[in-house]
Amino acid sequence: MNDLTVDRPEAAKAEHAQRGSTTSEPESARDERQPDRRTLPMAALAAAALAACGDGSDGAADSDDGATLQGLQRRIRGGYHSARSDAEAARFLLQAQAYATTADIAAVRANTFANWLGMQYAKPVGPTGWDWLNARGYATIDSTTRYFDNTYPGDYMIWNQLMTAPDALRKRCALALSEFFVVGLSGLDFAWRSHGIAAWWDLLVAHAFGNFRQLLEAVTLNPAMGYYLNTKGNLKENTATGRQPDENYAREVMQLFTIGLYQLNLDGTEKRDAQGNRMETYTQADVTNLARVFTGYDVDLSQNVNTYDAVLNRNIPNTTAARLPMALNASRHSTLAASFLGANVPANTPGAAALKTALDTLFNHPNVGPFFGRQMIQRLVTSNPSPAYVGRVAAAFNNNGSGVRGDLKAVWSAILLDDEARSPAGLTQASFGRLREPMLRLVQWGRTFDISSALGSWKIGDLSNAASQLGQSPLRSPSVFNFFRPGYVPPSTALATRKAVAPEFQIVNESTVGGYLNYLQGVVRNGLYVNAPDQPNAGSNASNGYDLTAAYTGELALVADAAALVKRLSLLLCGDQLSASTQTLIVNALNATPVTAASTDAVKRNRVAAAVLMVMASAEYLVQK
Repeated sequence: MNDLTVDRPEAAKAEHAQRGSTTSEPESARDERQPDRRTLPMAALAAAALAACGDGSDGAADSDDGATLQGLQRRIRGGYHSARSDAEAARFLLQAQAYATTADIAAVRANTFANWLGMQYAKPVGPTGWDWLNARGYATIDSTTRYFDNTYPGDYMIWNQLMTAPDALRKRCALALSEFFVVGLSGLDFAWRSHGIAAWWDLLVAHAFGNFRQLLEAVTLNPAMGYYLNTKGNLKENTATGRQPDENYAREVMQLFTIGLYQLNLDGTEKRDAQGNRMETYTQADVTNLARVFTGYDVDLSQNVNTYDAVLNRNIPNTTAARLPMALNASRHSTLAASFLGANVPANTPGAAALKTALDTLFNHPNVGPFFGRQMIQRLVTSNPSPAYVGRVAAAFNNNGSGVRGDLKAVWSAILLDDEARSPAGLTQASFGRLREPMLRLVQWGRTFDISSALGSWKIGDLSNAASQLGQSPLRSPSVFNFFRPGYVPPSTALATRKAVAPEFQIVNESTVGGYLNYLQGVVRNGLYVNAPDQPNAGSNASNGYDLTAAYTGELALVADAAALVKRLSLLLCGDQLSASTQTLIVNALNATPVTAASTDAVKRNRVAAAVLMVMASAEYLVQK
């Protein structure tokens, strides 16, 4: 399988190594502290530790293709049309939106899988991240809070989006797209970077059910991407000084965002020449020529208004340039001819026309369907899809059934409705499934147990610290290569022997396992500690406390019956995939601390928290099947 960095030239690796740096946050912005954490029962923690060590062409962006979706399941070899049990419904939901509630399970069981997807596609886009930042006051120009220079509002924004949005499938697909088209908040350094990442997120959300070609153009012209991969301010060649266009985006739009390093068959397997060698998709000449197309673009300042700040002695712009597509300055655009991937842009071609030729060429390359499709399967369903599965998804990318290429709704449907995703055979196959990403575990916890913010703060910050938090945070990838490579193989493991990949394991080590458990035990019991939840800034005041807490309504109703409680958690968190032995282990640990209907609320909540912790620490939960 492809490994996006193994064959990358060393010079190019060095060029991107710097993108892993993390900007420092002011101490006042760090609101993840957990003072006075109550300890869970020792038997529960011991069981959790044991469990954790287990084996363990441009189409319309929102075209009406309901008829196509109705027939898609039959066209892609779908033999499993509807959920025959709550467990099957929960398993489908965990792949489609990363969480399952009793209401969601009932909705899936009342429909076919395809009909449920169709209803989700038809939902309006929920509130935008940009609007949420503005509503909370994060567009205020103030030399004390300096939101224009801080990144933490961007973290609050994305966690709020993932935890509360009514269009959960759309947000889940957008999150998957954010790990393919990567912009990392830590790598942005411009005024209103939190608004910039919000505009980036809103772009992915807006196009998640649209067309790949339109998404590719929006990505290319987005200002955050322009800063991240150097298209912003990229100048044409200058023969007098020897200056050449920056090649960063030209390289990555091919390597990471469209076609990959090697030519692929429709099923994602690599093509070979007569000597059995892999065949590269592009050369350095392709990069050099394509880079000319991406010159002349810069942030659009046409709506900019500056406000002078006397304390900082500088002009502060308004937020608009952080989301307007970059504008073309024709005088800075290369007029040289450009030849790449078999396409030709004649000399003196206007910049907009040159860009269209470039993006059309990339979009229509035969690699895009299998290259993109395989990675989306990895994000939603399984790390090692069969070539046949990849081929069916790539075919849906190439033609949605109505002759449209790049229809993303067709891609998501093909991924989620395929027999390989729906068949119970995967439950017993060692090669099937994926490790749940840490950030998805927290989102699942929040959405499953109805997390709420009492004062509307949603101050969940950057949780990237591997030793004391999750070791991952949405939109915080350390580099354009995402948190992990799609072709990563854990060394010296059974996976390596089988030549199987396990991308998410690239961010797993002894520290991250311990950090996750330590962080989780405080969160599931107490919620998330927040500084100044009644204020948009991250300062401190008398209202500091656990503003973000889970309701656990259904769980508290079963708290006196440990077996029933664990059975419910197995369904909601694991699609009822906890083995009998694991359930028994957890039940016995819970029963070591008796709980009755007459027990105090604190005792009851302790039991629920202990049960949730042990389930979320178990290998059968961590590996999503």
